[in-house]
Amino acid sequence: MGAGSGVGSMAKETAHQLGTPTSSLLGWLELLEMKKVDPSLVGEMRHDIQRLQTITARFSKIGSRPELKNVDVTDMLHEVIGYLEHRISSGVEIRVEPPENMDAPEIRVNRPLFEWVVENISKNAADAMEGKGTLTFAWGGFKNQTFIDISDTGKGIARKNQKTIFKPGYTTKKRGWGLGLTLVRRIVEDYHNGRIFVKESSPGKGTTFRILIG
Repeated sequence: MGAGSGVGSMAKETAHQLGTPTSSLLGWLELLEMKKVDPSLVGEMRHDIQRLQTITARFSKIGSRPELKNVDVTDMLHEVIGYLEHRISSGVEIRVEPPENMDAPEIRVNRPLFEWVVENISKNAADAMEGKGTLTFAWGGFKNQTFIDISDTGKGIARKNQKTIFKPGYTTKKRGWGLGLTLVRRIVEDYHNGRIFVKESSPGKGTTFRILIG
């Protein structure tokens, strides 16, 4: 509980610190619009500021019980994938496998936090492939649960480390995870009553993470 509370306090302080400069940037953006700066440049800046606002909102939710709503899992994943396509190495091919047995297309989640989970795993996967390989998304439903699988063609994770990677501070020179997967597990398990684990991993072939949401 102590470690979790520390992470929550740190996250909320980060959100607080991000809030002021983000608001200031919005003011500068309005000034640029008044000065007739190239609208396409202003549009890109606005998109980045909105992204900062999303990140700030995510950090502010850590440590408190987030509001859960029904979300179309396919729509959410396609939005995350669209974001990732422009922000990971061009050497990484993104594949999407059609949903399997999708009787219940909605999951009850906090969308900003859950999208953060998918993004974190995906960016770690891209790092594991050192910017070249295939990132595959698959999802579906079975036994009143929804699963989301994120697979890479990276170095793989040794069996002895497949549970350790979710513990705070776990890093390796070949595959650095740090605090990212600790927060990912907390968001999935503590906030959404779900599970996240390494479904399979083979050295030199790649890794598949599975998220289960009831």
